[in-house]
Amino acid sequence: MRIATWNVNSVKARLNRLLGWLADTAPDVVCLQETKCAAAAFPAAEVGDLGYEVAAHGDGRWNGVAVLSRVGLDDVRTGFDAEPGFPLPEARSVAATCAGVRVWSVYVPNGRSPDSAHYTYKLDWLAGLRRALATEAATDLLVCGDFNVAPTDADVWDPTVFVGSTHITPAERAALADLLALGLVDVVPQPMKGPHPYTYWDYRAGMFPKNMGMRIDLVYASGTVNRRVRAAYVDRDARKGPTPSDHAPVVVDLD
Repeated sequence: MRIATWNVNSVKARLNRLLGWLADTAPDVVCLQETKCAAAAFPAAEVGDLGYEVAAHGDGRWNGVAVLSRVGLDDVRTGFDAEPGFPLPEARSVAATCAGVRVWSVYVPNGRSPDSAHYTYKLDWLAGLRRALATEAATDLLVCGDFNVAPTDADVWDPTVFVGSTHITPAERAALADLLALGLVDVVPQPMKGPHPYTYWDYRAGMFPKNMGMRIDLVYASGTVNRRVRAAYVDRDARKGPTPSDHAPVVVDLD
């Protein structure tokens, strides 16, 4: 089974790229983030032509998540119990069972700056996600998405650039460590070019070709699923060309 996660930065703006990538890469399950699309407006018919069922969660603003599956889509759930909001809960997680694997697509709040109320919201949201996952961590589980946190300094092209900003603070990294403490494993993909498996590059000129990126799109697997991993890679080619997302997909193959 092939699983992928991709922050598409607007599913409608990137629809032709998404459809072409789905046809070429043929993932069985895809987790999308930042769809920027209300659930009812998600292009389900277009991806349906390629054999995918859709579970979408969105309100048409800057967030939005979805799970696409061609191997079944059962027990769909949007959000989680006692989910923090800003001030109301946002469309940041959707979960479904696909071919026996519980799959979550998550879009963690950005945090903006460490002195922002949005940063506190980010930490609260990650703590709420941990509570929600605690009941599923012993099952076949994959948690995929844009976590907006680089787990280590090795996951950032230059950590000194981010001093005083979000994505690398000790509290954010501790929140990721708390998720892993549930028994999950960080499935680190192989880079298609260069030594670092970055998944995000700012749109500013030169950032992508110079590989000035970050690894913030993560795949966390339960032990039973991690033992099935046979390959994982960052599809850097999907970040190239006209009007790309600023993220590249991560693809994981299970036996």
